[in-house]
Parts: sequence; C-alpha cells; structure tokens
Amino acid sequence: MKLILLGAPGAGKGTQAEVICKALNIPAISTGNIIREALAQGTEMGLKAKSFMDAGQLVPDDVVIGIIKERLAKDDCANGFILDGFPRTIPQAEALDAMGVIIDRVIDIEVPDEKIAARMSGRRVCKDCGSSYHLEYKAPKAEGVCDACDGELIQRKDDAPETVLDRLAVYHKQTEPLKDFYSKKGILRIVEGQEEIADTSALTLKALED
Repeated sequence: MKLILLGAPGAGKGTQAEVICKALNIPAISTGNIIREALAQGTEMGLKAKSFMDAGQLVPDDVVIGIIKERLAKDDCANGFILDGFPRTIPQAEALDAMGVIIDRVIDIEVPDEKIAARMSGRRVCKDCGSSYHLEYKAPKAEGVCDACDGELIQRKDDAPETVLDRLAVYHKQTEPLKDFYSKKGILRIVEGQEEIADTSALTLKALED
C-alpha cells in the first residue's frame, strides 16, 4: 500500500507513521531523513542538495523529488511505503503524479490549532543529553531538571507559541489545498486526532481499510 500522511506540525504524523509501519511492514519515508541519508551516501541528488544547503538556501522541489525518486526505487518500497511530510504543496503533488507514483490512500490527521499550540509549547528538552519531556504528558520529577542527567530543561525555539502559530499559518496556506487535490481523486481519508494516541492509531488503521 502506497500512502501519504498529511497533518499540521505537531499533529502526530510521525507517531502514526510508526504504527502503520509495524502494521503493514512498509517503510516510513520522511523528507528530512532521506535528505540526510542522501547527503551521507553522497548520491547525485544528495550532492545537489548539499550545494543549496551549504549556501543557506532551501532545497528546491526538483532536487527533493529526485531524492524521493532515488529512495522509492529501493527494494524495501516494493510492497508500499508511507510518505510523511511530502508533498507539502500542489506542485510537489503534481510532480509525484508525473513520476508515475500511484498513491492508494492519503490520511489527513486533523487536530485543532489551539490543541497543537498547547501540545507543542509544553515540550521541553534537556540541553545536555537531549531527553524529551512534556509539562502535561511526561513531566520531569523536578521542575526544569532532567530525570536522566540533572541537566537544565529548555524550550526549543520551534516549540515557542509564536513560532508554532507561524508554522501553522504556513501549513494552512501551503498544505491545506492538498486535501482538496486528493479528495477529488477519491483517496483522501480524514482522521480526527484524539486525546489518546492509541485511539488515533485505531482510527488511522481503520481509515486504511475503508
């Protein structure tokens, strides 16, 4: 099964991708990871991406598409895959179509913006060992102190409320139109993100069967 996972930053796409991976035994492919892999392996497209990144520029669509094409050609994608974080825009979706990639199902995980902002702004990381916490869901034993190494817990810039709201605004402008794009193809399924991760997972797996 060839799948795309849509959803705003902080909606829980990565977690649900892991659940689907185990259920269907297919790889989850995130653009960030495969760009890093392509850089490490020194592939043709990886070297192209590096030239843009070294110049402090965004990697252009045609290079990202090329890296995805390289990744989808690998043996572990023969029975399907999950694309997490791609496509982000209509031109990227059209480029995927032009590659001849037939997508079976698009799952959109919907969580209200205010819930995402609360969820992400509660995240804390240890600046020494990198352990992750959440003020509501996974609080440290002592406020502001890492359980593992006693390091100081900090809020990443990406998780600050104003940054989260900016990222959500970009998502709605760029990525929301994809829902209409895939709805017209008849392959979009919407999953309402639940309070409990397991409940969202159950709805996600059910959406693969419908």
